[in-house]
Amino acid sequence: MERTLVLLKPGCLQRRIVGEVLSRFERKGLKIIALKLVKLDGATAEAHYAEHREKPFFGSLVEYTLSGPIIALILEGNEAISVVRRLAGLTKLQDALPGTIRGDYAAQTQLNIVHASDSSASSERECALFFKAGEIFPWEDGNQAWF
Repeated sequence: MERTLVLLKPGCLQRRIVGEVLSRFERKGLKIIALKLVKLDGATAEAHYAEHREKPFFGSLVEYTLSGPIIALILEGNEAISVVRRLAGLTKLQDALPGTIRGDYAAQTQLNIVHASDSSASSERECALFFKAGEIFPWEDGNQAWF
């Protein structure tokens, strides 16, 4: 089983589409093993996006992430990282296909509504940034054989 971090950014909450986005992950068979609503501080947002620090959009990305609460969650499932990234769609608005979360809901690339870890290393680092061990609840699913 693989784990991945997902952030539903301020735009997702502002547009009131959290339930719809979460249901896409659940319908795919992914398990929510951690979930919380948080208002990030600047240090956490900057640490999360540290690999983009030298890019021109870093400041606006951090500012947007701090503009309202976010929902942080950890999903677990077979090949969870690649499955979540396919469901999320490509980051650039013009490349995000209809049927993906970004393709259906993103209004601007810089105001993206969802973050998904891009690798096992990123997932491990990001999950630790947002969740303590006691906030993660792996659980057994009797229906797992169906997915």
